[in-house]
Amino acid sequence: MKQDRLNRKHLEAPRAVVPGHAHGTVRSQRCLAVHPHLTLSKLRPARRDKHLEAPRLSRATPTARSLLGKFEVECIISHIFVIDNDWSTENDVKEDAHTENLMTNLSNVYASDLLPSEDGKNLTKSFLLQVVNILLHYIKKSFDVKSKILDFHHPHQLLEGLEGFNLELSDHPKSLEQLLVDCTDTLKYSVKTGHPRYFNQLSSGLDMIGLAGEWLTAAANTNMFTYEIAPVFTIMETILLKKMHEIVGWREIEADGIFSPGGSISNLYGILVARYKQYPEVKTKGMTALPCVTLFVSEQGHYSVKKAAALLGIGIDNVIEVKCDERGKMIPDELEKNISQAKRKGQTPFCVSATAGSTVFGAFDPLQEIADICKKHKLWMHVDAAWGGGLLLSRKHSYKLSGIERANSVTWNPHKLMGVPLQCSAILIQEKGLLEACNQMQAGYLFQPDKLYNVDFDTGDKAIQCGRHVDIFKLWLMWKAKGTCGFEVQINRYMELANYFYKILKKKDNFKLVLDSEPELTNVCFWYFPPRLKHLPKGCERDQELHKIAPKIKAQMLEKGTAMISYQPCRDKVNFFRMVFSNPATRQTDVDYLIDEIERLGKDL
Repeated sequence: MKQDRLNRKHLEAPRAVVPGHAHGTVRSQRCLAVHPHLTLSKLRPARRDKHLEAPRLSRATPTARSLLGKFEVECIISHIFVIDNDWSTENDVKEDAHTENLMTNLSNVYASDLLPSEDGKNLTKSFLLQVVNILLHYIKKSFDVKSKILDFHHPHQLLEGLEGFNLELSDHPKSLEQLLVDCTDTLKYSVKTGHPRYFNQLSSGLDMIGLAGEWLTAAANTNMFTYEIAPVFTIMETILLKKMHEIVGWREIEADGIFSPGGSISNLYGILVARYKQYPEVKTKGMTALPCVTLFVSEQGHYSVKKAAALLGIGIDNVIEVKCDERGKMIPDELEKNISQAKRKGQTPFCVSATAGSTVFGAFDPLQEIADICKKHKLWMHVDAAWGGGLLLSRKHSYKLSGIERANSVTWNPHKLMGVPLQCSAILIQEKGLLEACNQMQAGYLFQPDKLYNVDFDTGDKAIQCGRHVDIFKLWLMWKAKGTCGFEVQINRYMELANYFYKILKKKDNFKLVLDSEPELTNVCFWYFPPRLKHLPKGCERDQELHKIAPKIKAQMLEKGTAMISYQPCRDKVNFFRMVFSNPATRQTDVDYLIDEIERLGKDL
């Protein structure tokens, strides 16, 4: 059946058999499998020990260095399978022959035959090696500007099933061969968010170290609620939170925090703790024991603030949106006015959520002035720096967040500007102990006080969840790999690309910037005017026509798979494109390509 057909081109790689080459045989063969143009003479050992030899790039020819440098992750991953003594040199020759046979015959093999099945070791090795080959092929295509960002299909097509790819579930198991086909097709029809021309979301790119961290995290498959089942990861979280506290400016304070499932949940934590600080009785008695509380956010703030208010029983009618200036920044005088008005109505203000890097315009609220107002009225100051928090790592741009050190809580998403794989978000709380007091339930089956270690590292009772995914290791590993300076270089380059894009658009008469001022973050918002609209006078007719242009251009991009960029209306502004830079693969040539592509697709609209 077509559904059960295996595309072996993507799942198998040629293997080299080198008689008499005992040390490093498997490793060399696997490097040749992913680099078939190399010979063994080009792969020289970097070190010798009983079990392992690795290729050394410095001794390779320029061609070999280029190939290995481009896909070094392929060799690194293939090395994983020879570290265990049982899978290393002494068994290589015998097992290779068996694995060779298995790699070509998985049609009658099932998941139940893999580890921990008694004879599952070789099958597991074979299956995972083929999965790695699928991943490496996908990674290679992701960074190829000539490849499509996606092979677009409508929802009904995926629901009905495509040729060889059926998403319906069966009562009976499918073979490993079919699972490999499904793995290949899943990636085939997914969006390549690491593609250099993917500009659609604030989180994009594909970091190889972060990817490795995510794989290891999945292999560890543990939970973050106690030290006893996540000893390394809970300590890593403690260390990283301390580092982030220092960067925010809380060096002299013993602060707190936790990693959460995204910026919306981090904002929820900020508002939850703000309310508890003012009204601790809410934990036991609920909202009926409280006055009519209100919180304030800019009209350009993230919608998650309203969601949090709805979830916490505050109500979205009690979220007061503060007017912004033409750049999208909260106006402090308007905030002061709104607080006074709320008090006169008998409402009780308790929190202000400021924004450091708004989603659409990339605007930074004036944090120092907002902090002064919060101090004056004794209000909790939360800063949503989910998007803009990364600028704290840049000495050139961190001044834009001046005043963040005065906040009571901060949301920061490393999965955005820092490029950590999704998801990775932190809520930082200035006051130690408040997070736990607000959320702890002291479940006796998890948080026993008489354990053999320091139970302060059992962080689960700080969280609103019980089970909590390990999001920390990929960030820790990337920070090790790049250092703080590496993140700074990466973020500064995004800002340079945004400025380059802004300057080009400013010179073109068929593009118009939504904001005339230089970008504060990497957001650049603009309209494209087809020739037929350029000479229409401003007014309703032109706006109605212009509103249709961005969706039509994006639809063509999606169908062709050439690029992805977001668009949206905003208050009185009709649909415009929003360009954001957070993808380390993007170059100036990709920016030039996008402009040309918009002009090509839009000129006849």
